[in-house]
Order: sequence, then structure tokens, then C-alpha cells
Amino acid sequence: MSNPVATPPPPQFSPLPPLPPPRQRSFAGPFVLIVIGTIFLLTTMRVLSVGKLAHLFASYWPLLLILWGVIKIVEHQRAQRGGYRSSGIGAGGVLLIVMIVVFGLIASQLQRVNWSGLRDEINVDDGDFPNIFGETFNYDDHLQQDFPADAGLKVIDTHGAVSVHASDDNKITVIVRKRIGAENQSDADKYNSETKPAITAIGGLVTLNANVEAAGDHPVETDLDISVPRKAAVTISSRRGDVNVSGRSANIDIAAQHGDTSVDDVTANVKVSQEKGSVKVEQVSGDVQVGGRMSDVTVADVKGSVQLEGEFQESVKLERIAKTITFKSSRTDMEFSRLGGSLDLNSDELHADEVAGPVRLTTRSKNIRLDGVSGDVRLKDDNGTVELIMHSLGNVQIDNRNGDVQLAVPEKAGFRLDARTRGGEIQSDFPELKVNNDEREAKASGSVGSGSSHIVITNEHEGIEIRKASAAPPTPPAPPNPAKPAKALPEPKQAPQPTDN
Repeated sequence: MSNPVATPPPPQFSPLPPLPPPRQRSFAGPFVLIVIGTIFLLTTMRVLSVGKLAHLFASYWPLLLILWGVIKIVEHQRAQRGGYRSSGIGAGGVLLIVMIVVFGLIASQLQRVNWSGLRDEINVDDGDFPNIFGETFNYDDHLQQDFPADAGLKVIDTHGAVSVHASDDNKITVIVRKRIGAENQSDADKYNSETKPAITAIGGLVTLNANVEAAGDHPVETDLDISVPRKAAVTISSRRGDVNVSGRSANIDIAAQHGDTSVDDVTANVKVSQEKGSVKVEQVSGDVQVGGRMSDVTVADVKGSVQLEGEFQESVKLERIAKTITFKSSRTDMEFSRLGGSLDLNSDELHADEVAGPVRLTTRSKNIRLDGVSGDVRLKDDNGTVELIMHSLGNVQIDNRNGDVQLAVPEKAGFRLDARTRGGEIQSDFPELKVNNDEREAKASGSVGSGSSHIVITNEHEGIEIRKASAAPPTPPAPPNPAKPAKALPEPKQAPQPTDN
């Protein structure tokens, strides 16, 4: 009898673990989009300005991290109640947190910067960039009161132009033009009321204060147009803005920065201290003193002395100075007794005519030309040519290096010469002088006429020329008459040409 076939039992399968509930998406991203969209909407609706938005972010950016943390806590608790995993921060969240922290710290530091002082330091004008921190509002004002007899005026305006001129009465009259940067009209009105110019009189001093800084960091620019009696002395303190003073019969003292200063028609002394701007002084019967660091300086028609001391970045122009001229900078030190013509000085050239000595000049890296010089001369230069044309000869001493020296003296002048140069030759129009041009060193010596003046010239690496100067410049010929044929003029004598380097 056969055995039945055993049937294997069915396989046993273990049940699969339940699937975890799906991870819920974080609503931090939509929240960030809502916040950013709201901010941009308020900005386009002009409810918030860029400046206000920057200020809010710099002050309250840690709130963004707090809100982010609150959102993540709420999400975690909701996940626990629902029995599913909460969403993590993720790579994008980490990047966003890092960006918030970095930009927040940068904004906080930038908020502490004195932007007004920095703008003054780098010399940026208000019109160089648009006003991104709001709109500009204009205001006008008018002040007037009696001006005490024999009183002086002091003007303080840290941001704005100042103009002072003579009045027709014994009053001080001030026309005020003000520009205020603000987000809206209400704020501008507030800043305007806080920055009202004020006139105070104490003893013999009247002070006009523009009160520009009373609005704090908010940009306020106030121009002052001032009429005051001509005999009142004027002192001006200006940090940013042009200064113009005219019609004075008392002393003027100006301390200014970041602007151009102009003074004219003054029958007293003028003193200007200037930084980063230009200075122009004309028609002054007293002394003129200009100092500081500036670009251009022009001084003309002064009956007193002129003193210039500081750094002059571009050019100095002087004309018709009746008394002593003193100039001091890091490269040039000079002094004249009088200037009947003009003087032009820049970084490479110094040209002057009708100069009265004694002349003392020490400089370097300049080509020098002095024409119509009278009296004694002591001149020292390096790396430049020297051309000296004497009108009335005195004692002359010239020391130069790396540039030709040309001296022109009156034909009938009497002088003694001692000249020496290395690496150059000596040329002379006076046969009385003994010239020896050796290979290594050239020398010239001797006397001409009475020998009353002594000329000493020392040069290195270039030549020396001793020329005869005409007593007066030739008179230019009259323009030809078209009715008559022009006569042929005799050939003029060839004048010696200055050496060019």
C-alpha cells in the first residue's frame, strides 16, 4: 500500500512595518516670500524709502532669526501631534540664515559710520549722486535786524554757501535758501523748524549760525546771502560750501573746506585757511595770507604783502603785488620784494616777470624762467632748467643740477663772474670773460666793466650760458597802411633762445 505524499505547509510571511507618515512641507519659505513681497510693495507705494528700509534692517535684523526659530518650533510641535517627522532646516535654510547674519552684521556696522564726515573726507558733492534716501524739499527764509556800531560779524555754516556783501544801511539782512532731504513733507517741515538760522549779539560780536547740524544725521544744506555794513569785520567758518566776500573795509578771516573761496574789493587785511578747494583774492589794499591745502590759488592787485603757505595741488597765479611775496610748500620756498607783472607756478613750471629783489628761490624738479628781475638773486634748483633775465643787475648766485642755466644781464652792466659746471660747456657773449671748457669740467671767470656785482653759477651735468640782454623789449611795428606799400624792415638781431629740456 503506498504512503500518501506529504504536502508542505504554506510559507509564513512577516507583516511589513507601517510606512512613516509623509514629512510635511515647511511654511517658512512662503512666509519669507510674503515678508519680502510686502516690503517691496511698501517701497513701490512710497510708504517706505530705501533709507528707512536700510535703517530698519540694520536695527532689527535679529528679529528675522527669532521668527525663523518660532516657525521651526511650531512646525516641530505640530509634527509631534500628528505623528510625523518635522521638516529640518535643510541646506537652503542654512544658507538663508548665514546670509541674514552676514548682511545684518554688515548693515549694523555701516549704520555706525559717520557718512557726512566720510563724504567730506572723500570730497563728494551733494549733486554727485541722486538722493536715494528720500526727496529734497526747499525752504526760503528772511532775517533782518539792526547791526550794532563797530561790531564784527561771525558766520557759522557747516553745510551751504555763504555770500557777504555791503549793505546800504546799518542793518544785517540775511536771505536763507535751504534744501532738506527727507522721506516726506512732514519730516522735512520738522527738520526745517529745527534748523532755523539764528542771529545773536553779545558785546561787539554778532554771530549768525545756520544751525545746520541741529537736525542730526538728516541732510540739510543752507545757503546764506548776507548784507552787512561795509566797515564790519567778518569771520566765516564753513565746512562745505562756497564762500564769497566783497565790499569790505575791515579785516576778513575765512576758515573753509570743500568749496571755492572768493574775496574782492577789500581795504583791509585778508586771511584764508582753505582745504580741498580753490581761492581767489583780488583788489586788496592790505595784506593777504592764504594757507592750507588747495587746488588753485589766484591773488591779484594787492597793495600790501602776500604770504602763501601750504600745499597747492594744481597752480598758483599772482599778479601785481606791491610788497613782499612769501611762498612756502613742501617743494618750493621763495620770497620776492615786489611783483610788478605776473607769476605762474605749477608742478613743473615757474614763470614770472617784473620781479623785484632781493629774490630768494629754492625748489626742485621745475623749469624756471624769471624775466625782468631787479636786485639780488639767490636761486637753487634740481632737475630743471633755469632762465634768468636781469633788468637791473645785483649779486646773483645760482646752484643747479641736471638742467641748463642761462643768465642774461644788461649789456652795459658791470660784474664779476665765477662759473663752473661738470658734464657741460660754458658759453659767453662777453669777450672779457675767460672761458675754459675742459673735458671733465668747464670754468669761466673774469670782470666786465666796473665789476660791482658778483655772479656765482654752479651747475652739474648741463651747460651754462652768459648772454647780453637788451635794455628794453623792441617796439612792435605799426600795422601796415593798406593805402601805402609796406616798407621792408631791417633784419632783427637773433636773440639767444632758452634751452629746452
